[in-house]
Amino acid sequence: MKRTFKYRFYPDDAQAAELRATFGCVRKVYNLALATRTAAWADRRERVGYAQTSAMLTAWKKTEEFAYLAEVSSVPLQQALRHLQTAFASFWAKRSKYPRFKSKRGSRASAEYTRSAFRFVNGRLTLAKMATPLDIEWSRPLPEGTAPTRVTVSRDKAGRWFVCLLCEDTPAPLPAAPHAVGIDAGLTALVTLSTGDKVVNPKHERRDRERLARAQRMLSRKTKGSKNRGKARTRVARIHARIADRRRDHLHQLTTRLVRENQTLVIEDLSVGNLLRNHSLARAISDAGWRELRAMLEYKTAWYGRELIVIDRWFPSTHLCSACGALAAKMPLTVREWTCESCGTPHDRDENAAVNLLAAGLAVAACGAGARPHRESSSRSGRSVVKQETPPARVGIPSP
Repeated sequence: MKRTFKYRFYPDDAQAAELRATFGCVRKVYNLALATRTAAWADRRERVGYAQTSAMLTAWKKTEEFAYLAEVSSVPLQQALRHLQTAFASFWAKRSKYPRFKSKRGSRASAEYTRSAFRFVNGRLTLAKMATPLDIEWSRPLPEGTAPTRVTVSRDKAGRWFVCLLCEDTPAPLPAAPHAVGIDAGLTALVTLSTGDKVVNPKHERRDRERLARAQRMLSRKTKGSKNRGKARTRVARIHARIADRRRDHLHQLTTRLVRENQTLVIEDLSVGNLLRNHSLARAISDAGWRELRAMLEYKTAWYGRELIVIDRWFPSTHLCSACGALAAKMPLTVREWTCESCGTPHDRDENAAVNLLAAGLAVAACGAGARPHRESSSRSGRSVVKQETPPARVGIPSP
């Protein structure tokens, strides 16, 4: 499989100037091609593809207005046109919205180089139009015996430079583990495991919230367009980068430990986008990083030969008694502990949900995904049995 290895590097003045010029040209070519394709469709109902925009790029370089496009490597400019074609393909397939123009401040500054535009010899990377190799901080080695097939250089809003190397790699699968675990994501505890263990939510954004607010107030007082405003904007970006880095590092450590210790991992299919519409919890949910947590579990289980089972979001993991299977009628967020009315078993809300997720995941593994999740709720006091059935699900638990 192809994997990307990301490193930080420190360009000298000449390299930084060349890369900034390349970023600007990439952005300009992307916007020119997008404007041309949009106008062609609006005026003549004509679809302009990558081949036509590539020919237009050659013509633009010969004009006096855009002659500066010929001063940088042509490969990142061609790659920008390919990315635009991919964006349109996703739009036509209804996977994304219509492509947007790239802005100088809002968009990520990056340039992509293919094999013909860089040289990688003895661990030294030299890009096209540069005389010296990049000063890369090799925080981890590349896979032995492989060479990068594509290089992406970027600069974040905090002023840090990064290079991503795409290489062929085959991660060695981990030895089989005898354990399976259910994972319930939360806010007080970032995750609660079916074993009863809880991982405290570090709340990285909340810890730096006062510092971030102070920096944002200082930014708002600076004159627009001034150098001091640019410096203040960089200070705000550095705080955001610090928060994101710490959150990512914590999630990497957590997910790696879970994948190493367990053969089967069961999580719930949370609709994070819908949950973020709750303005009372949106900030806390974003700080927890549930979406990134799931993404890490997905690719790490695929890498290391583990199994990840995703339970349908309509499965009543919180309302279901893990001891007798009775279904509680209501369970507001304020209720953190509850006692089953049928069997009298006391439950911790999150731990009970994790246990139910594990049971559902093991049932799916045994009977196959695609089963319709439902449970029966009955009372020992003589009440009638009522079947609680969710809508058709991708995964769940079979009928008792």
